[in-house]
Amino acid sequence: MSTDTQSTNLPFYFPQGNEESLFEHSFKNQLPVLLKGPTGSGKTRFIAHMAARLGLPLYTVSCHDDLTASDLVGRYLIGDGETIWNDGPLTRAVRDGGICYLDEVVEARKDTTVVIHPLTDDRRILPIDRTGETLHAPDNFMLVISYNPGYQSMMKGLKPSTRQRFISMSFNYLKAEQEQTVIEKETGIDSHMAKKLVAMANALRQLKDHDLEEGASTRLLVYTARLIKSGFDPVEACLAGLIEPLSDEDDVVSALMEVVYASFGK
Repeated sequence: MSTDTQSTNLPFYFPQGNEESLFEHSFKNQLPVLLKGPTGSGKTRFIAHMAARLGLPLYTVSCHDDLTASDLVGRYLIGDGETIWNDGPLTRAVRDGGICYLDEVVEARKDTTVVIHPLTDDRRILPIDRTGETLHAPDNFMLVISYNPGYQSMMKGLKPSTRQRFISMSFNYLKAEQEQTVIEKETGIDSHMAKKLVAMANALRQLKDHDLEEGASTRLLVYTARLIKSGFDPVEACLAGLIEPLSDEDDVVSALMEVVYASFGK
């Protein structure tokens, strides 16, 4: 869990459509937002960009199997011989205002859904049973959640009763020219190499649902480009930064490397 403060320089983000305007209107109307899309398609960067753009603190929670409602709301801790209540990130955001972003929310335990529901309707409240408080969210509070329906529909899903509480935005990989611009901007790599990396990524994405659970993300392209920019061998950079993260199967890795060799040679 982390708290990011407002930055005078907006994190770089390449818009895919009207998502910036939609997000601002959602904030002004006190509407919660759901971001849907594959891993590394820009959801987290978008939230960081919008938080800075709106001048709001950002409370990011990376959800996982062991995350409970108490992790979000808070708990009593023992310190200096007394029991002290400690707010969780959701409670801090509701008390002080800001964006609380629950990344990959379906990974968390089911009791977290019960906690966020009262914040997603007209009540905009957070009941804290342990302290007997009922917090009313200020105007500058916003709840944002995300998940990857393509991958998680096979594992866990977001219930319709939860989905229908949110304004929803779908994210996908950028068009080739746009993704190339992002890689150049993020890494300083030359346009020829950036174009080559994007072409490889798109070839790998064609294999999704066949040999791969997930396609190559823009994030992985940025990592790979940084290795190459620093002078690391391009083929080895692609193996470590682009191919190995996609699969643990030796035969799949070998097959994917053929795409790399087609671009760089063996």
